[in-house]
Amino acid sequence: MTDPLVQSRLDNLRSLRAAGVEPYPARVPAVEPITPLLERFAALANEERSGTRVTIAGRLVAMRGMGKASFFDLRDGTGRIQGHATLDGLGEASYGTLASVDIGDFLAVSGEVFRTKRGELTVGVEKLTFLSKSVRPLPEKWHGLKDVEQRHRHRSLDLIANDATREAFVGRSRVISSLRRNLDDLGFVEVETPTLQPMAGGALARPFETHHNALDIDLYMRIALELYLKRVLVGGIDRVYEIGKCFRNEGVSTEHNPEFTMLEIYQAYADYETMMDLAERLIPEALRATGDGLVRTFRGQEIDFAPPWPRVRMLDLVSEASGIDVSSLSAKQIDRQAQAKGIGLPDGNAGKKVEALFEQFAEPTLIQPTFVTDYPVEISPLAKRRTDDERLVERFELFAGGMELANAFSELNDPIDQRNRFEAQQRLRDSGDDEAHGIDEDFLYALEHGMPPAGGMGIGVDRLVMVATGLESIRDVILFPSLRGKHGTA
Repeated sequence: MTDPLVQSRLDNLRSLRAAGVEPYPARVPAVEPITPLLERFAALANEERSGTRVTIAGRLVAMRGMGKASFFDLRDGTGRIQGHATLDGLGEASYGTLASVDIGDFLAVSGEVFRTKRGELTVGVEKLTFLSKSVRPLPEKWHGLKDVEQRHRHRSLDLIANDATREAFVGRSRVISSLRRNLDDLGFVEVETPTLQPMAGGALARPFETHHNALDIDLYMRIALELYLKRVLVGGIDRVYEIGKCFRNEGVSTEHNPEFTMLEIYQAYADYETMMDLAERLIPEALRATGDGLVRTFRGQEIDFAPPWPRVRMLDLVSEASGIDVSSLSAKQIDRQAQAKGIGLPDGNAGKKVEALFEQFAEPTLIQPTFVTDYPVEISPLAKRRTDDERLVERFELFAGGMELANAFSELNDPIDQRNRFEAQQRLRDSGDDEAHGIDEDFLYALEHGMPPAGGMGIGVDRLVMVATGLESIRDVILFPSLRGKHGTA
């Protein structure tokens, strides 16, 4: 059975057509955005007429009928303005069209701008054009879409109903524009690399798999941008970046979505300290682009992003936070201490155990922006070893709000060492670790031709937008997040 509210709108649609009005015309009049118009006539006094005629368009969001006169509000992507239509001004036929108009319909109106006695800037409607009929009512009569599942599943309704949602995605756009603008100003070249790849690499993660029928080959959705961007470095473009989608077949949480946006940056003749300096430039500028300064409230805590940010060695941080001395990087010694404290750790090498301790004890404490540096080599197969301790690599992760925002290396450019590490990863993969790398022979072939020393950094754009907007779930900053399948429109 058709919803009675929908049926009423369908009846109005038929009435419009019966009156010779096309509810979905192919042509629209030239219109101007509402907010610039509001600014242009801001000085107009109460009850003053401008003598200027304009044409605007937008969604009908409120209507107040008054017999032979009607007031209504139109909203476009920039703002909201009042219209005033009268029987005398429009004529009987056009004014009668308003009887078949519903909240949510799109209209264009032309007429003189004036300010009412109560101070409302208004367009006196001399011509009305129907642009699009809405056959479903807006959520909760325009008072807002509150159900979180509904908001994520039906983002178009969320954008209509909730100002904060629109503001968040405008903020996201400004963050990305700032990142791109700053990198362009620094001489970086933006490129695009394949989304479908013959081998998934550049991160420790499980990929999505597919098959290309014409070529009869298995392909993977990329889990990172890294290995192709490094090929560009080999080719002689010394500063390169990409902002693109990555895909990981992993769990969903407030910080993880299977499809997410990464910025990856590579700079020749640089190292991970160069990348720290670059992060301290890019991220504050991106926050400033949203217009709220460098102090943000995220998950109930105030975070000050004013650089410089502390730089703390991972092993020191883990030892202090967990009470387990991990400086030996001996799996047996770490296990012995953990067992004495009743702490369970995963099987495997010392690097994996240190990483588990870090995630459990240290990561949640990193509220203020902090560079965590010098990771075990076993969990960093693409980073250059430290010259003073070959058990560690020149790597950092940037944390804020208890969440990783960026990951960076002094990039490994020794093809022999890289092959050895790929082979070690392959052994892990063969033993059942489906997040370990395979051996990417095409990447090694490029690397064997010589890659300059370089620093590289990946920034999680979605997470950066989370702290910029104060939103606590990654689903709130991705327009259309991945959701469990559900039939119907409820």
